Amino acid sequence: MNKIYKMMGIVAACVSLSACNDWLDVDPSDQYSTDTFWATDVNAKAGLMGCYNALDPWKFLHTMEFDMITANAMPYNEANGTQAIGKGEHLSTTGLIVSLWKNCYVGIGRVNTFIANVPRVEMDETEKAAMIGEAKFLRAFYYLNLVDKFGGVPLITDEPNADTQATLPRNTKEECVAQIIQDLDDAIAVLPESYDDSNLGRATKGAALALKARVCLYNERWTEAAAAAKEVMDSGTYQLFNDYRHFFSESNKHNCEVIFNIEKKSPEYTTDYDANIWRLNRPAPLKELVDAYLCIDGKPIDESPLYDPEHPYENRDPRLLKSIVCIGQQYLGKTITRSDVATTGFGVKKYTSYEDDVEIPLVERSQFNFILIRYAEVLLTYAEAWNEANGPDQTVYDAINQLRTRPDINMPEVEPGLTKEQMREVIRLERRIELTFEGLYYSDILRWKTAEIENNAMMHDCDGVGVEQRSFNPDRDYLWPIPYNQTILNPNLEQNPNWD
Repeated sequence: MNKIYKMMGIVAACVSLSACNDWLDVDPSDQYSTDTFWATDVNAKAGLMGCYNALDPWKFLHTMEFDMITANAMPYNEANGTQAIGKGEHLSTTGLIVSLWKNCYVGIGRVNTFIANVPRVEMDETEKAAMIGEAKFLRAFYYLNLVDKFGGVPLITDEPNADTQATLPRNTKEECVAQIIQDLDDAIAVLPESYDDSNLGRATKGAALALKARVCLYNERWTEAAAAAKEVMDSGTYQLFNDYRHFFSESNKHNCEVIFNIEKKSPEYTTDYDANIWRLNRPAPLKELVDAYLCIDGKPIDESPLYDPEHPYENRDPRLLKSIVCIGQQYLGKTITRSDVATTGFGVKKYTSYEDDVEIPLVERSQFNFILIRYAEVLLTYAEAWNEANGPDQTVYDAINQLRTRPDINMPEVEPGLTKEQMREVIRLERRIELTFEGLYYSDILRWKTAEIENNAMMHDCDGVGVEQRSFNPDRDYLWPIPYNQTILNPNLEQNPNWD
């Protein structure tokens, strides 16, 4: 990891090489010259770090904010326009929509600059090929985030050039997905299985395979998704970490389950999860999510004899109290009251360093790594893809049961003999519970086409009181609008349906 941070002193050079006149980031012009910068392997590594640095908005803005558009949580204020999207009141100028477009194309512009120029750098050719593989992995990541929310977008793989790229029309979604998968296949062919401790945080072969599995899952390419996930599973490189509560802690940030994350280091590159998640109550979990957690007998709360409405958080899937702060339970060395979690009566434990039984001051800054891909998702991807392609054979049960039978979770295994449709519902619930607040559930309800049900309802606090009415137009809201400023700058960008 130290090598990565030594590069940061000259990352600004690469970042400025992809400066832009508009948010397609296609005009890399300032005091730095591409003719002089791309001269040494040190500069090439700094250029690659600029590509990674563009991931920074994903440490919160493009992950946990997305859970606040679902029945998992709500924001405590209107910041970023997250609440507006949940209410169906968003516009083509809404902050979260505009920033996602911008941040993806910033990353794409940096990657394209790197790929276009690094071939002429005199350095070890094997290392150079692997670095290009890392860049292609990142380009695939940025394009997936665009395609997932906007559909087809301008597909740019050449070095930024405003004269030729600023007025490009949208490519089809299928063309974009094909390029994403090609980039990932190229990356898989050259990336290493792992790095030494001085290079942690860089994309590996496993990360590229896991991202390919996600891309294929999102696009109903079931066989390919299952195959990519299975390759990760069979590699033996990753396994579930047997401490769900502390998986997301700073002390375990390089544990055996992490596949790809955003690397942080104190005091230079820190995060404020500990202070802001608790102090601001953002995200604020909703009763809809809490009620979805099963009881310890594996049954939902409306079927289990173990559920007690007077003590609703007892006898529940242990992941509930490992992920969510609930009234009457211990946290930070005290019994939680309604005033501690003012927005909905619930708080988030994930991404915090605090313990249930220890009272400590709020941690202002930490070096927690936000995890973008972990092994649990790979197991869930395999289970869903294989079930959709072939039905629920034993490998599907095995993948889900690995999650449920971790020693600190110890939930019952999935009931045998399920149909494909029944297993589908089991897997969808398992994804929601296991990966809650990790930024994936909004994408899930979009691709499952269940957002029109889940997001067309009143959301409730811990007392069952309605706190926010959600609205979702199925004829419009499965795609976000292309940002207004982009359609003004580029008249060839066709707006998504029913957003004109």
